[in-house]
Amino acid sequence: MTVTRQIHFAVKGNRKRAIAGPAPEKTAPQSRIPRISKLMALAIRFDQLLKDGVVANQSELARLAHVTQPRMTQIMNLLSLAPDIQEEILHLPEVTEGRDRITERDLRSVYAMSAWRRQRFAWRQLLAG
Repeated sequence: MTVTRQIHFAVKGNRKRAIAGPAPEKTAPQSRIPRISKLMALAIRFDQLLKDGVVANQSELARLAHVTQPRMTQIMNLLSLAPDIQEEILHLPEVTEGRDRITERDLRSVYAMSAWRRQRFAWRQLLAG
């Protein structure tokens, strides 16, 4: 007598397990919003909370967001970018695979510039490669 079954292997927890039945069909990779776009949106939201008086200062905001004060400063510094750059960051294309093309760390040198014209030039260079 021969019994034939389909099984597939899946990682559940820290262990690889054999699971009865056919393997689930592979789906197309999910795209995701770039992290820098999320941080830009957070910076705008946090700024509005500060302006509305919902939170007293960035220290309180950092505590409520469960981040350090220096990290909160890094996020809030995104607001010093030129408005058109902020808008482009919010509308960056979704990431389908691999790492984000642009990170907050990449933008530190851009938002450190006070002149928006220089920021725009540095932003274009960053996008180019």
